[in-house]
Amino acid sequence: MPMIEGLALGSALIIAIGAQNAFVLRQGLAGQHVFVVATVCFLSDVLLIGLGAGGVGTLIRTQPDILQGVAWLGTAFLFIFALRSFYRAYRPQTLAGTDVHGAQTSMGAAIGTALLLTFLNPHVYLDTVLVLGGIASRFDGWDRAFFAGGAMLASALWFYPLGFGAKKLRKYMNRPMTWRVIDSVIGALMLILSVSLAVAAWRGDF
Repeated sequence: MPMIEGLALGSALIIAIGAQNAFVLRQGLAGQHVFVVATVCFLSDVLLIGLGAGGVGTLIRTQPDILQGVAWLGTAFLFIFALRSFYRAYRPQTLAGTDVHGAQTSMGAAIGTALLLTFLNPHVYLDTVLVLGGIASRFDGWDRAFFAGGAMLASALWFYPLGFGAKKLRKYMNRPMTWRVIDSVIGALMLILSVSLAVAAWRGDF
């Protein structure tokens, strides 16, 4: 069935260690704007999957400069995000995710970060628009719609449980040292992703 195929492929593409998933996980652990962040990520996927199923992937494939530009912007953003994560690791966090001065991530900042982590990642376009869109092109009419719907369902079944599942672990997050470790790991992940993205952009290897 097309929907099952879309669900399976969507799950395979989305369940991976990446900047977007790390951010959703952190927001869940901090208990900050979890529903909003998960919804932003889900709706972003809905948009990208829809574009891919609609044939936009063919246009992107013929314009490699677009992906390269996005890659350099993503490299810079991931590097800055890594530095911020290391800074948070240096400043102990409380259970609510506030630092020693009581600063807390605003909803606008959380939404903006989720959008940037999504749309400044060229691999999102490769996986969601090109790969998924290419396979969707095998189907016609309602079958293509069901395939895209299955992929969208996979996104919903991932982001909401990831965020709210992490939120259930908040009772174990009441030690500053725990947040030091979490933010250090996230910072290292973002730094590695930034470097790998820079190398790919330099080589034009997408």
